[in-house]
Amino acid sequence: MLKKIPLLLITLLFACIAFAQEIQSPSQFLGYKLGSQFTPHFRIAEYFKYVAATSKNVKLQQYGATNEGRPLMVMFIASDQNINRLEEIRQHNLSLAGLGTSSTATASATPIIVWLSYNVHGNEPSSSEAAMEALYEIANTANSRTQPWLKNTVVVIDPCLNPDGRERYVNFYNSVKGAVPDADPSSREHSEPWPGGRINHYYFDLNRDWAWQTQRETQARVALFNQWLPQVHVDFHEQGYNSPYYFAPAAAPFHKDITAWQLEFQTIIGKNNAKYFDQNGWMYFTKEEFDLLYPSYGDTYPIYNGSIGMTYEQGGIAAGLAIATRSGDTLTLADRISHHLSNSLSTVEAASANAPKALDEFKKYFDNSRTNPPGEYKTYVIKNDNQDKIDKLADLLSRNGIQYGYGVKAGSTGFNYVTGKTESFEINSHDMVINAYQPKSVLLNVLLEPKTFVADSNTYDITAWALPYAYGLKAYGVKESIKPAQGKTTSVVLTAPPTTINKHAYAYISAWRSVNDVKFLAELLKKNIKVRSAEAPFEAGGKKFAAGSLVITRAGNNSDNFDDIVLGAAADCNRELVPLNSGFVDKGADIGSRFIRFIHPPKIMLITGDGVSAEAMGEVWHFFEQQINYPITLVRYKDLNRIRWNDFDVAIFPDGNYDDFPADKLQNWVHDGGKLIAMENTVSLLVDKRGFSIKNLPGDKHKEDTAAKDKPDMVKVYADRDHESIRSSVPGAIYKVDMDNTHPLGFGLDKYYFTLKLNDVLYSYLGDDGWNVGTVKKDAYVEGFVGQKAKEKIKNGLLFGVQSLGRGSVVYMVDDPLFRSFWENGKLLFSNSVFMVGQ
Repeated sequence: MLKKIPLLLITLLFACIAFAQEIQSPSQFLGYKLGSQFTPHFRIAEYFKYVAATSKNVKLQQYGATNEGRPLMVMFIASDQNINRLEEIRQHNLSLAGLGTSSTATASATPIIVWLSYNVHGNEPSSSEAAMEALYEIANTANSRTQPWLKNTVVVIDPCLNPDGRERYVNFYNSVKGAVPDADPSSREHSEPWPGGRINHYYFDLNRDWAWQTQRETQARVALFNQWLPQVHVDFHEQGYNSPYYFAPAAAPFHKDITAWQLEFQTIIGKNNAKYFDQNGWMYFTKEEFDLLYPSYGDTYPIYNGSIGMTYEQGGIAAGLAIATRSGDTLTLADRISHHLSNSLSTVEAASANAPKALDEFKKYFDNSRTNPPGEYKTYVIKNDNQDKIDKLADLLSRNGIQYGYGVKAGSTGFNYVTGKTESFEINSHDMVINAYQPKSVLLNVLLEPKTFVADSNTYDITAWALPYAYGLKAYGVKESIKPAQGKTTSVVLTAPPTTINKHAYAYISAWRSVNDVKFLAELLKKNIKVRSAEAPFEAGGKKFAAGSLVITRAGNNSDNFDDIVLGAAADCNRELVPLNSGFVDKGADIGSRFIRFIHPPKIMLITGDGVSAEAMGEVWHFFEQQINYPITLVRYKDLNRIRWNDFDVAIFPDGNYDDFPADKLQNWVHDGGKLIAMENTVSLLVDKRGFSIKNLPGDKHKEDTAAKDKPDMVKVYADRDHESIRSSVPGAIYKVDMDNTHPLGFGLDKYYFTLKLNDVLYSYLGDDGWNVGTVKKDAYVEGFVGQKAKEKIKNGLLFGVQSLGRGSVVYMVDDPLFRSFWENGKLLFSNSVFMVGQ
């Protein structure tokens, strides 16, 4: 009996080990068949945590949290030999890219890294369900198909990039579905209410934010991504439910810096995906619609960082659990999961089979970046005329792993972004200098090149984004290599704040040149500090102050701790204050003049709800809440008849298609002292309405009649219809706008402003009761694709203007100054419309 006990213990021990290694499938863990219902995000997280606690070859990492507090996580899956050396693998992989600790790293000594990202758009929910099944299949040590891949592959699974948006969709669907899914497309379960689940908490499209990282989800994810730099990245999506599955290879246009190998490997993986789709008789397409140009997608951003980046699109938006398609089939959630799962596994399989070649090409990509960077310009010099903007750009570059420094005093010749000409210029010690000979040279070139070559203009997104234009910074592209001064890799303070300041000043003066100044003003207004602004430049105390400068007087701020409040807010916002001992200035209007205007703290309503572009509204909401921290009230459009209009000073109408637009009500409210900020398409709703001066550009009747008589282009080739349609399109192009920066709407800006045009809309100049602050002349085009018909229209018209109407004013903003929150230079323009206009 004693001899049998050890054997029994050994048997039980092995049984326990086997049990510990046996992973439940998602269906077993959840208690329902995967695909029979939508899984809440917290249950997806629980399954990942369960697998992490059960399996020995995985590691779960939470890398952030959403605005609504939901966890963002990734699961690493590797072989028994590799799972405990993930940090070593990561460091070695970075060394292959020239960013690690070793300068002698070889591609033969490391596994390939495959990163699978699911559900960046919340109402494309099948991929998060597939992520659980993919985790199970790859982590399951009993799976004879997947386990050999892990010998040379590390798989990273991010199950949900947008948990807040996903929950918005799932909660909607579960609240309206019946006992049995209704496949009729007209059923309410296939029609999401506003704002829909696609977007995050602040209504941003996270699949347009990879490079800009304006959202907390993206900031956390891209930081982790850049710590690893995988060789393969897949972004799982859904598209319209009538479309077959799309996977790479991608469609043209391709950015010219994409390598032949990156395109070739897309095809290799695509053919492997197709093999399994063919076996199952599933429909699919490739090389159409989804291009590789705009740098802030989940496929292009990885590509510009050395990966093989790909988008996979399953038909399924608005499909619910089941929907009848145009072809007469019923598409189920289970179908969609199966398709995404198949491509998840086949992608890892292809990557594993081609790992040696992929790793060699990965190393070659970064070797070439350091020794032979792409693009015409080998150095970019950003003039430091505005420290806040330089710091903001430096932050973006740092988050993207792009190296920069600050220049030495020297002369050079380069392409001037503002004039569009090659000119001589001086590099000062505080100017930013970005040398292209570095590991991230491809991404650097893509983000800063003054003109992006577009081989095929039928593209999916904007075609212009050069950062000097977006940030409103003067810049030069230099063909020679210039290295920044050693040791100057952080921002330079142009004027150090005084260590002591007169706490009994007559007034404090602060600049008005950036969003940081707006944040400072917002902080003062919230603390009930009365603030004024200078309508014109003035000189005092031996210093010059520009129009828009903030004037904070002791008079009217009769608080015992006035100085402490002002100085504390300035310190919190890193603002330099200039104390004045007298209201008698050296030149210009005295502090007590009517030209030093009081800034009334605005009570602002932002219109939301049906008819409003959720993303446009989200840009404004995010700006107030997350960037300047100033309170606003969100008012549903359908509730405008119920609110007390006199409670508000400013009404912001974002882009949208508003039914029964209340032009008369708005006219009366503005006439009584309100300020209306009409953005994008809202402007069109005011054309020819009582009291509003905005007019369409006049048409040329003679030319229209002549063209109608003889139009050879009326006979069109059907096969060319896609390219014919783009003759009138403007898929995101940059134009130079003439700015009247003496007007409050232009305070703090240069005499020009670079706008991102998304259409060909312009309006006639305002008449005597208005100010044409931002106008486009004949030769204003800078870069990006513009169809020939559209290019002929975009000239000699109004983009930004202000109309006086009774005691109030109307601000017309034809273009979006807050586009995706990365168009930094527009933020001061928008702030002027809120805080400066009409004071």
